[in-house]
Amino acid sequence: MNGVNAGEDDMEPKMVRQLWHLIEPVHALVYYAPELTEEAAALGLPTDERWPGYFALRSAPLGAVGPELVTATYYSFSPRMVAEYVPAIWSTADPVKVLDARLSGVDRALRALLGDRVDSPELAEAAALARRAAEAAGRPLATANAELPWPDAPHLALWQAATVLREHRGDGHVAALITAGLDPTEALVSFAAVGAAPVEVFASRRWTDEEWAAARERLAGRGLVDADGVATEAGHRLRDEVERRTDELAAGPWRALGPAAGRLAQLVAPVTQAVVASGMLPAQSTLGIRRPQ
Repeated sequence: MNGVNAGEDDMEPKMVRQLWHLIEPVHALVYYAPELTEEAAALGLPTDERWPGYFALRSAPLGAVGPELVTATYYSFSPRMVAEYVPAIWSTADPVKVLDARLSGVDRALRALLGDRVDSPELAEAAALARRAAEAAGRPLATANAELPWPDAPHLALWQAATVLREHRGDGHVAALITAGLDPTEALVSFAAVGAAPVEVFASRRWTDEEWAAARERLAGRGLVDADGVATEAGHRLRDEVERRTDELAAGPWRALGPAAGRLAQLVAPVTQAVVASGMLPAQSTLGIRRPQ
């Protein structure tokens, strides 16, 4: 990853993808670090499953929103699933308190992972560059995170910037899926069809077997999957186009950063490696990024 070398006019999709692979794990520790589970429990949220904490921690920047907005913003979750947790989570934990707990948990998690490196000049430089990129991001969930007060501590500013950039990409990915004519269930079925992860991983979004089968049938009618639910050549092309468009839509903040994007990649790589090496992230996810074994 240290080979990322991007100028303002030559931000290739491959570079955008590489930068995402670096940033994503830094953001994702908020859902998997034990310190965040402890913070969620202290708020009174159930921790015997990950979803109450997930929906609270991710949605809190939007305020005490209802299930319809969360469903539309996240796109791939069953509306019934979202309604199980939203807005009930806000009766247990006010969004402002969730945001405080989120930052406290991230602080403890990164200090545990990085030790004295949280005070290093390299981390301070990474945070400044990441914030520059994040301030060029837009779109709903990214902006909700960008409008939160920026922490003074570099490791927390880096995490917040990573979150803004991740959600900027995610918002663009939803736009790419809609442009490709893939509804929420079809988005998951088509991604499973190209082997991004086993079907069981995508089942976490809680669409019923009947809804999954109906989506597969619709995709088969478009010539995108075969009778076994495996992507056809046309199905692979469509998913490639979705990912290409997602990269294209995610490139703006990195273009704004210009050649310094390569320097940011060098600086963030050790942080990403520390998160991945901790083993806290799942080996497979619905993002299609596999953790090294």
